[in-house]
Amino acid sequence: MTTEEVCCGLRVGQDVPDFKLETYEPSKNDFSEVSLADLKAQKKWTILIFYPADFTFV
Repeated sequence: MTTEEVCCGLRVGQDVPDFKLETYEPSKNDFSEVSLADLKAQKKWTILIFYPADFTFV
């Protein structure tokens, strides 16, 4: 197994695996769930941003 296979995750141009996340919608004061498959099915543009720690400014 190479270092690239172990530590480097996704590369530009690769597909992101499907995932589900719990979300909070402040305007509705309610929680819901969103999945990448649902967004793709709705043909929604999706931007994924990852940062190293929660509650940090992006």
